[in-house]
Amino acid sequence: RGGPGAMAQATVPLTKEPAPQTVPASHLPMKAWEVAVNMGPHSSSGLATAGFRTAKYVPAEWYQSNIDLYHKAFAGCEQAERGRAEAKDLAKHAAAASQRAQQASTATLGQRLQDIHFWKAELQKEIEDLDAETGLLAAQKLRLERALDATEVPYAIATDNLQCRERRQPPDLVSDEVERELLKEAELIRNIQELLKRTLMQAGNQMRLNRHHKEICEIDWSDKVETYNIDDKCGRYSNQSTNTQFHPSSVKFEESASTPETWAKFSHDNIDRAEREKLASINLRALIDNILHDISEDLRMQSAAVNEAFAKRCEELDDAKHKLEHHLRKVLKEIGDEEASIAALRQAIRDKEAPMRVAQTRLYDRSFRPNVELCRDEAQYRLISEVEELMESVESLKRKLLESEQSLRNLEDTRMNLEKEIAVKTNSIFIDRQKCMAHRTHYPVVLKLAGYQ
Repeated sequence: RGGPGAMAQATVPLTKEPAPQTVPASHLPMKAWEVAVNMGPHSSSGLATAGFRTAKYVPAEWYQSNIDLYHKAFAGCEQAERGRAEAKDLAKHAAAASQRAQQASTATLGQRLQDIHFWKAELQKEIEDLDAETGLLAAQKLRLERALDATEVPYAIATDNLQCRERRQPPDLVSDEVERELLKEAELIRNIQELLKRTLMQAGNQMRLNRHHKEICEIDWSDKVETYNIDDKCGRYSNQSTNTQFHPSSVKFEESASTPETWAKFSHDNIDRAEREKLASINLRALIDNILHDISEDLRMQSAAVNEAFAKRCEELDDAKHKLEHHLRKVLKEIGDEEASIAALRQAIRDKEAPMRVAQTRLYDRSFRPNVELCRDEAQYRLISEVEELMESVESLKRKLLESEQSLRNLEDTRMNLEKEIAVKTNSIFIDRQKCMAHRTHYPVVLKLAGYQ
C-alpha cells in the first residue's frame, strides 16, 4: 500500500526485526558510565553509543536503496523503449508522407506531359494539311521508313553470322578478316539506322514546321519538344536516380512564367497562323535522296567485302583440312609400321629365350664336373660371354621396345589431335559455308535498301 518500494520491501525476507535508528530517551540508563561491562560471548562494545546516530545504515535502508536503484533502472529502460518506438513511428510516417508527395508530383508531371503531347498533336495535324510539297516530303519520309525497315535484314544477317561463328571451336575461334568485316558491317548498319532515324525525325519536324510561321511556330514546337523531354526526364527521376542534386534556390516561381491559360492560347494562335504559312522542303528531300543513295551503295560494297572474306576464309579452311588429312594418312601408316615393329621386337625378345636356356643349361651342367675337371677353360668363358651377350641383347631389345611403344603412343596422340583438328576444320567450314554464306543469300537488293520497295 505504500507504493512499489513498499511492495518490494515487503517481499524481502528478514531474519529479524530491524533495529531502530535511535533509542528512546526513557529507556536510557540514568548514568552511562555506570553500565556494567559484560565480558561474555554476547557482549557488544557499541552499547556505550546506543543513543547516537552512527555512519552505518540499517538493513531496511539497504534494502530500500537497492529497490530504488531497481526502480530507476526499470524506468530508464521503459523510457528508452518508448523513445525508440516513437522514433520508428516518426520515421515510418515521414517516409510515407515523402512517398505520397513524390507520387503526387509524378502524377502531376504525367498530366503535364499529356497536355504537351496534345498541343504537339494539334500542331502536327495542321502540318498534315499542306499542299503538294508536303506530299512529296511525305513520300521521301516513306522511303526513309522503308530503308530503315530494310536494314533490319542485313543487321540480322550480320549478327547471326557473328553468333554462328562464335560456335567455332579452338583454335579456329580466331578474330580473322571475316569477323572484322562482319563487325564493320554491323557497325555500318547501326550507324545507318541512327542516321535514318535522325533523318526521319528531321523530316517529321520539317513537315510540322511547314504549317507554322518561320520563326514563331518553329520556336513553339521546339520549346514543346524540349519541355516534353525535360518533364519526361523529371518524371523518370526516382529516389534511386544517381544524377539528382540539391537545388534550394529553384523552389520559387519565375516572374516571367506564363499561366496555363496564356500557354494554351499561345499554341492556339500559332496553329491559326500555321494554316496560312508553309515552308519549302526541297533541300530536305534532296538530302534524303542523297542519303538513301549513299547508304545503299555503302551496304552493297560492305556486303561484297564480307562475301569475299568468307570465300577466302573457306579456301584457307579447305586447304588446312586437306593438309591435315594428308598428315593423318601418313601418321596412320606410321602407326601401322610402328605396331609391326613392336610385334617384331617382342618376337625377337621371345626368340632369345631358347638360346638363353641352352647357354644357362650348359653352364649349369658343367658346374657338376668332378674335382680338377672343374676348369675355367675357354668353353666356360665362352658360355659366360654368350649369356652376357644374350642378356645385353634382350635389354637392348626391351629398351627399344619401350621406345617404340612410347613412339606409338605419341603417334596415337598425334592421330587424335589431327582427327580433332580435322573435325574442328569441318565444323568451321560448315559454319562459314553452310550457315553464314547460305544466310547471306537473303541479303536485300539495292532497290529495297534505297527505299523504293
